[in-house]
Parts: sequence; structure tokens; C-alpha cells
Amino acid sequence: MGLDMYAMTTAENPEAEVDFKVGAANELSYWRKHPNLHGWMEALYREKGGAEDIFNCVNVRLSRDDLERLEADVKAKRLPHTSGFFFGASDGSEEADDLAFINRAREALSAGLIVYYTSWW
Repeated sequence: MGLDMYAMTTAENPEAEVDFKVGAANELSYWRKHPNLHGWMEALYREKGGAEDIFNCVNVRLSRDDLERLEADVKAKRLPHTSGFFFGASDGSEEADDLAFINRAREALSAGLIVYYTSWW
């Protein structure tokens, strides 16, 4: 048990930025217990109007602007310290993988796909 985090792609165009459902999706990236990235995504979810009390098993769409902000925060080591019972700890070794994800996400957006983040813990 623990924090499993996914970036997904879909050809479906959800009607909302958050809390949407999709039928078919493909995994773009996977992280295991990287809570600081999860905390960043939760802040984005709240900013976009996400209303679930617990940020778990909900979707948040990622735009090019979101990816630009995430890249800047990753490079500047500004991901928010985030903790939780099942979350583990981010230790900084995730930076290269985070930046590789951002590049893959940009490519997916350029190919006309929708990119979103979701998690399960």
C-alpha cells in the first residue's frame, strides 16, 4: 500500500479541468511515493476548482502552461513538502524523471492528446 501516481493520456476531451471521467487512457508516466509532486498536483487541482475533500482517485488535466510552471518549480526545487501516512518521502532524486515526464507530456499535447494526473493511495 502506498502512494501510486500516474500521468495519463487520452484522446477524449473531458468537459472539465478536474474531476472528470474518461473511458480509454494510456499511462504516460508512473511515480511511486513522490509526495512533493503529489502536493504540487493537489495545489493545481484546488486552483482549477477541484472540490473533493481528499485528493485521491481524482483527475486533473495538465495544460502547456501547467507543465511550464511545473518545470520551473522542479528545476528551482520548489515542489511543496508533502507528507501522508502512505506517501513515503521525496528525496530530490526524482528530478530527472520529473523533467523527462514533462517532455513526454509536451510531446503528447503536440500530438493532440489530453494529459492528466491521477493517483491512488
